[in-house]
Amino acid sequence: MGDGLQIGHSGNGSLTADYEARIYAGVLGKIIGVYLGRPLEGWSNRDIEARLGEIRYYVHETLGAPLIVSDDDISGTFTFLRALPDHGNTDAITAAQIGQTWLNYLIENRTVLWWGGLGLSTEHTAYLRLKDGIAAPRSGSAATNGKIVSEQIGSQIFIDGWAMVCPGDPERAAALAGKAASVSHDGEAIYGAQVMAAMEALAFVEPRIPRLMSGAAKLISADSVLYRLMADITEWHAAEPNDWRATFRKIERHYGYDTYGGNCHIIPNHAVILLALLYGQDDFQKSLMIANTAGWDTDCNSGNVGCLLGIKNGLAGLDAGPDWRGPVADRLYLPTSDGARCVTDALTEAYRIVDIARRMRDLPPIAPKNGARYHFSLPGSVQGFVPYAPDGDTAMKAAVENVRVVDRDLETRMLAIRYRNIVAGAPCRVATATFPDAAVFRQAGYQMVASPSLYPGQPLQARLRASDDNAHPCTVRLSVSVVGKDDVLESLDSPERSLAPGEAAELEWTAPESGGRPIAQVGIAIDGDAGDGTLFLDWLTWSGAPRVAFSRPRDGGDAWRRAWVNAVDHFDNWGLWDGNTYKLIQDGGVGLVFQGDYAWADYTVLTEMYAHLAEEIGVLADVRGLRRYVALTLRPDGLARLLLRHDDEETVLAEAPIPWKLDHRYPVTLTTRPSGTVVASITDGGPPIRLTGTIPADRARGAIGLLVRAGHAQFGDVHVYPANRPR
Repeated sequence: MGDGLQIGHSGNGSLTADYEARIYAGVLGKIIGVYLGRPLEGWSNRDIEARLGEIRYYVHETLGAPLIVSDDDISGTFTFLRALPDHGNTDAITAAQIGQTWLNYLIENRTVLWWGGLGLSTEHTAYLRLKDGIAAPRSGSAATNGKIVSEQIGSQIFIDGWAMVCPGDPERAAALAGKAASVSHDGEAIYGAQVMAAMEALAFVEPRIPRLMSGAAKLISADSVLYRLMADITEWHAAEPNDWRATFRKIERHYGYDTYGGNCHIIPNHAVILLALLYGQDDFQKSLMIANTAGWDTDCNSGNVGCLLGIKNGLAGLDAGPDWRGPVADRLYLPTSDGARCVTDALTEAYRIVDIARRMRDLPPIAPKNGARYHFSLPGSVQGFVPYAPDGDTAMKAAVENVRVVDRDLETRMLAIRYRNIVAGAPCRVATATFPDAAVFRQAGYQMVASPSLYPGQPLQARLRASDDNAHPCTVRLSVSVVGKDDVLESLDSPERSLAPGEAAELEWTAPESGGRPIAQVGIAIDGDAGDGTLFLDWLTWSGAPRVAFSRPRDGGDAWRRAWVNAVDHFDNWGLWDGNTYKLIQDGGVGLVFQGDYAWADYTVLTEMYAHLAEEIGVLADVRGLRRYVALTLRPDGLARLLLRHDDEETVLAEAPIPWKLDHRYPVTLTTRPSGTVVASITDGGPPIRLTGTIPADRARGAIGLLVRAGHAQFGDVHVYPANRPR
């Protein structure tokens, strides 16, 4: 298979000076590849070339599709890697623990996976095995699910993150990839995942594609179909190095869908990845052109190719051709039980991967600009900030660009907001999303589930600097947009601050009360007689628990309900009784709805619980997934319980007798403190009953939620406020 690479001597897995930028480029390459290939998913090469020709740039507009979409290739890649921080950031992680991560973050029939049914969708089949108590790796094995189901493509499409935490260490990457893949796959699919992960890990230290392939091939069985496939494509490329279509026709004949069946087998699609890498001549655009023009599972193949080339060639490789990054603006969605992380960006996810890799090596995390959410620290990063015209004005008055700035005698990167024709009373706005647009929830394909990342009562802070070259002062404000009636956004602005040319200022403002409407954007408004000029956004951030009432807005709409992560069978407005705001019905087992950020700490949640017919009702705090939370529950056995749920274990922290009464309102509070102390109260009309327990301090943070088990419960408005600042 060509010139071999001595595995084990290519790198020691250390984190080099350019590691952060290479990870960011890998994340960008992944999402660009997915967005490029998504509209063509499942098309044949002949259909693509007949209708569109070679795919050299985004085709979503031609096909009437959105660019930024929820997609399993993206959400699975960055969700399943959470198994590492959730289980100690260690190589000793097991397949069973990665399977627990699936159960904690995936909402059945709604998020991340293609829920195509038992025996057809490989990942859905594996999920049902996990749910039934069949732990990984048995959950994905051929012995459990059969050879065809277990050898489909999913193992490969989710694997990039495991490689990115193992730079220069292909053996380590392949070992982790094997465990992750075995949750849902077996056989050739595991080999494909290991080869992909090993090549990406090697790409940090080895620039030659043939050596990436030969090095990765050493880590799988020489008797496997995949090993033979790699050898054949290497030979075909050597014989015909300039005609990728000639080699693709051989792939169709020897390794096509008619030979390797099922819904989407790994072998034909792995062949397309190798084809694109060998014939792409190390060019990002050409490689993605081949991966997408060849057809079949285009978003998956293009995403893997894009990630590998992003890692290998860095940001410069992405920027060498057409503007791939501008239309994307770093934006991506991760719809899981962690709703506040749904709207995220490539730079944020890159630093999360960097943090995992550093913790695996006992290194402290990196927190650019003191941990600001938006810090723009790597070239080209805009973190979703785009010009925003709430009045529908298509003649945008601003443009954004990541620039290098010398500030306070230090070189740093900032977001340059270049505005024009600004006159008093006609501001320009630049914003980034904190909650998906209503249209995203209606998109076909993978379902959207999300909560806002910003809430009323949270303190917003930002640092701004006016350019020295500005001719006039500019008036600046922090700004948020809430989802109003008919899903129209309404801007709410902070008090203004005037910035003279060259002047810098830190702005602070508490996110305002929104009347139950979710905050969908945060950004900057520029006003005054500023004319043309540039404003630099150094950073923008917020933290801490909110002061918010989750209630029904007076002007109606449905965004307030969409803002809850829905993991219950029925969650709607019909049939509410007076005084109640939420109705939850679970036909069997436990149903949950969540709201808030997994980083929330030191807060109280307050509501009224109303049992109509249920086996258990409850209010949740410190929610960090479907199977990790603290709960105050009430059951028909007449006991209120303070519980800690952690994966399969449920620990009773405290309990007290209280009568179970149907159609009766129980005022409840649940307070969580950073020390790990949890205090709850419940009353049936008499003096409150108090329950106290202690949990590990590192568990004392998370979102809030509501619970019903096997039945129908209703709840009043839900209030959250800082524990040290009561209502």
